[in-house]
Amino acid sequence: MTAASLALIGATIVLSSFISSVFGMAGGMVLLGVLLIYFDVATGMILFSIIQLSTNGWRTLHWRAYVRWPIFWWYAAGAVLAFVIMRAIAFVPDKAMVYILLGLMPFAVQVLPARAQPNIEWRGVPFLTGIFTTIIQFMAGVGGLFFDIFFQKSSLDRRTTNATKASAQSFSHLLRGAYFGSLAGFGDLQPEIWAPAIGLAILGAVGAPYVLERMTDTSFRKWTLMIIYTLATVYLIRGGWLLWQNGGLS
Repeated sequence: MTAASLALIGATIVLSSFISSVFGMAGGMVLLGVLLIYFDVATGMILFSIIQLSTNGWRTLHWRAYVRWPIFWWYAAGAVLAFVIMRAIAFVPDKAMVYILLGLMPFAVQVLPARAQPNIEWRGVPFLTGIFTTIIQFMAGVGGLFFDIFFQKSSLDRRTTNATKASAQSFSHLLRGAYFGSLAGFGDLQPEIWAPAIGLAILGAVGAPYVLERMTDTSFRKWTLMIIYTLATVYLIRGGWLLWQNGGLS
């Protein structure tokens, strides 16, 4: 890998970590899209999981006073069940499929009527959310957009939303790394690759709280949507191009 490629990946890690730490989502879309240019799906997913676990773990530590732990524990229980189901299937997605799912997800989320969106504070919803969000993460790489649906009707403010999502997503990132690692192994990921990546991820996350504290809930949602739809469009184009080159999904 060239120095320019390493520099691009490093810059993307810092930027994506910052975006994730501010908005609680979207950064993963940036990072995974770049990683899949240089790595196969399984390796890219494992490295992605390590980086995102570092970012979300730091966010959880920083905002720990705002985490709704009952939501986390029920989410984690659902996520473990999803892991068992997906590991039995042992499914590894095609690159084109990952890009297309990444691009379609924001638009699919918006199709769901607001009145049909469940509330993460409702009994049983965190458990179901853990199941479906984790399955989506294993198939498309990121599940933050889907996960966010369940917070739209809640009474949680942006700090509590960010903190609770960070704790839950940290657990899902851990499971996703274990999932793809158990299928493909970790041999291609040496410490000289993932160790600096962890440092860069934390570096990107450190400055985010200062930005989040100065945002309003309205601007928080506005910027989130703008970033998401821009990335979604790019990934649909990228996925379509790969699909055309490959002659279909494998």
